[in-house]
Amino acid sequence: MPDYVNYICSQFALTHVNFQRVPCVDTSNPFIAREIPAPDESFVVIRFANPKGIDFHYLLNMIHNSLMSRANTVVVPGGKMELAIQLIFTPFV
Repeated sequence: MPDYVNYICSQFALTHVNFQRVPCVDTSNPFIAREIPAPDESFVVIRFANPKGIDFHYLLNMIHNSLMSRANTVVVPGGKMELAIQLIFTPFV
């Protein structure tokens, strides 16, 4: 746990776009939950460090069942993560 806190968590502050997959099934007991939750059993929280220039209206229209939870954060169904990645990063390439 110390490595996670000291090395992994500290990197989140340095990312331009952060994708966090959040399961919607009970994962509280790892001895019972033997399988990794499927994409359709999760949501993806996408946080933009600097949302200036991001067309959130376009993203929300293109990704069915998506929503904004904060001014710089979009939540999409887990099965739509690949589409979200394409829509967000294609303009930058």
